[in-house]
Amino acid sequence: MSFLRSRFFQAVVVLVVSFVVLRWGIRPPAPWSVIQLYMFVVLMAVLIYVSADSDSWRAFVRPIRSTLVDPDRRHVRGAFLVALPLLLGYYAYTQAAARPQAPPELRAVHPAPPASIRFRGKEINISGVDNPLRKDGAALRKHVAAGAATYVRNCMYCHGDNLDGKGHFASGFNPPPANFQDPGTIAMLQEAYLFWRIAKGAPGLPKESTPWNSVMPAWEDRLTEEQIWQVILYLYDATGQQPRRWETAH
Repeated sequence: MSFLRSRFFQAVVVLVVSFVVLRWGIRPPAPWSVIQLYMFVVLMAVLIYVSADSDSWRAFVRPIRSTLVDPDRRHVRGAFLVALPLLLGYYAYTQAAARPQAPPELRAVHPAPPASIRFRGKEINISGVDNPLRKDGAALRKHVAAGAATYVRNCMYCHGDNLDGKGHFASGFNPPPANFQDPGTIAMLQEAYLFWRIAKGAPGLPKESTPWNSVMPAWEDRLTEEQIWQVILYLYDATGQQPRRWETAH
């Protein structure tokens, strides 16, 4: 029972419980990079707690020192000497082992869009449609600014504050989020195509030739039609790209 009340045991329990909550208690699951970041914060907090004074620190290291030097703990030391190399070897194997992956030719960056989509019960034609907000030149900058605010609230965490696909969560995704600065992304597309991809995300992609090269969520339940068009305006304005026009798309 004294071991259960020790600072070392308490620290281990806090770390284990924190990892379990972060790894399996959050829905949707947090990216692995985010879990690592928060576990580092928890570890630092635990170390500060157990080293608050000399008595607390001695109580924390006592079971570690006992395991390393006490003659009656040699069996525990032997078990560690066997288990640690096995765990390190398994970790190295999982990092280096080949993973099953769909052939590259089946993964598409820009799948063919449908002729029309349903957006909150409204039928929107995708083929031949331009961004309706561009028609109001006087309010264009206002719409761009509103799109920037929506982007920061919802999109920056994956696509990055520089729109380069290097957001805070980006390392947790494979494939990574789209890099809008790349001339091979939005500069190759019509704005209506972007509306479809933002509204429907990866779940709205056609089932043929899956898996698609996308982890994009569907935003139609969280953003209005105007907000999506505003975000699209901001993407082109911030990157200096020009949308592909329908009259030159053939």
